[in-house]
Amino acid sequence: MKTNAVIFEDNHLLVVIKPQNVPTVADSSKDESLQESLKAQTGGFVGIVHRLDRVTGGVMVFAKTSKAAARLSEQIKDGTFKKTYYAVVNGIPKERSATLVNWLAKDTVRNTVAVVPQTTTGAKRAELTYKIIDTVKGDALVAVELETGRSHQIRVQMKHIGNPIVGDARYGGSRKGIKDIALWAYQLEFNHPTTHDRMKFIVNPPEDGAWANFDFRRKRQ
Repeated sequence: MKTNAVIFEDNHLLVVIKPQNVPTVADSSKDESLQESLKAQTGGFVGIVHRLDRVTGGVMVFAKTSKAAARLSEQIKDGTFKKTYYAVVNGIPKERSATLVNWLAKDTVRNTVAVVPQTTTGAKRAELTYKIIDTVKGDALVAVELETGRSHQIRVQMKHIGNPIVGDARYGGSRKGIKDIALWAYQLEFNHPTTHDRMKFIVNPPEDGAWANFDFRRKRQ
């Protein structure tokens, strides 16, 4: 793996840009994970605070101490840790903004997730809010904020309303000429674990693929 793009580092935190198609942590593929790469790069503790799906890229924070990891994890639980994603979806959602609440179940054999009835064994509640930012040529650029962090959540919930993410072959969004899914962790906000200063990091998506029709210099939230 190439040297990771570190955008902020101090004694407590490491904020980086995760490449697409790289696992956050070691998995059965045996491919080098982002966590492993960062450990090799820094030579120190690299604690997991949150994860991104393998196919998703964007801004992530890792903890350089166990205390920082614990304090950031508490912010995830109490809602002060905020993640905003951008996605380009097939078609224009019927509502310009909406909160989606579904129950999701994972098929661990196929590594897929589906919307299921609440009473389904193992089903987990999933909630997100999306807002249309722009529309071009029948596609919509949406900003998504997660209230829960379920596996494949954005991909499955957007598919469920009839607007799968462009480039997401697993959930019905494949498109000729698009090789990467148009899902990107765009913005991250949290309180520094020791100074308590509010921190915000913004990383725009790539400029190619499904993103090419949108000007992100004008789309910042």
